[in-house]
Amino acid sequence: MMESSVNQSSTAWLPFTPGGVALFANASLRRLIIFQSIAALLSAGAVVWALNVCWYPTISAAIDQLPTQGSIQSGHLGWSGQSPQMLAESRFLAIVVDLTHSGQARSPAHLQLELGQTDWIACSVLGSLQIPYPPAYSISFNLQELKPWWGAWAPIISALVGLSVVLGLMLSWAVLATIYCLPVWLLALYSDRRLTLLGSWRLAGASLIPGALIMTLAISLYVLAQMDSLRFIAAFALHFVVGWVYLILGTFASPKLNASNRRSNPFCAATSNQAEPQQSARRGFSNPFRPKVVQRSSSSSSSSSSSPNIHGSD
Repeated sequence: MMESSVNQSSTAWLPFTPGGVALFANASLRRLIIFQSIAALLSAGAVVWALNVCWYPTISAAIDQLPTQGSIQSGHLGWSGQSPQMLAESRFLAIVVDLTHSGQARSPAHLQLELGQTDWIACSVLGSLQIPYPPAYSISFNLQELKPWWGAWAPIISALVGLSVVLGLMLSWAVLATIYCLPVWLLALYSDRRLTLLGSWRLAGASLIPGALIMTLAISLYVLAQMDSLRFIAAFALHFVVGWVYLILGTFASPKLNASNRRSNPFCAATSNQAEPQQSARRGFSNPFRPKVVQRSSSSSSSSSSSPNIHGSD
């Protein structure tokens, strides 16, 4: 009773512990959305910061190395410069022009974009991805046209990326909470926890916040060169596991059911306290079709023995 009253009077505001996540099961939907929005904004800010620090300077430097003439038309790159040529390179990103993909221009950067005659290849520790140029579009690939375009669109791209991260996280958290809520409710049911189906959905949504914050921290460490690409990929996989751990521990941290709130199993046999009234009622029940046995008293038997036998006297 003490644990139940404490949990009911507490306010959900810190989803960093299993108990804090469990409090969101009884919180309002508005409070959950507010905390999810804060976590999504922090993640979006980290992603936009990473773009401006890790990729944007390299892209700007690569544009400065472009020739005055060049374009991508009908799926082919019109290049008048040297090939292969390293346009720009940093710890995070390298941009190379290699028309024949000869492999002579290699970089230790975490991501390398290699522009060929008819396609471009993205290479990283996860492998390579080859994408052909769109044949139906004409893309300017020279200094005079691409530099002003990039200067105008870089802030807009950052804003669109940040908005996409926020909306993507909120949508994915809603979908994952919908998937997780039924297993959480079943786990609470069999562990005698006071948790409704809607409360399970809110708890599942809150359990995803710590993993998102861990991923935000991993992005920040990656930008500050305190984490390499392999550890960053491991942190990305870890943030899913963190959500599952908080999901299970938050369910067990929910308040237990009181003895009065527990439903009795209709398939179990009745207890001794319930069986006693039934047995007493059965003892008082008489069968109306059974003949009654009349017990003769001793006085009536003695009087019958002392009466004269009429048939004998005759």
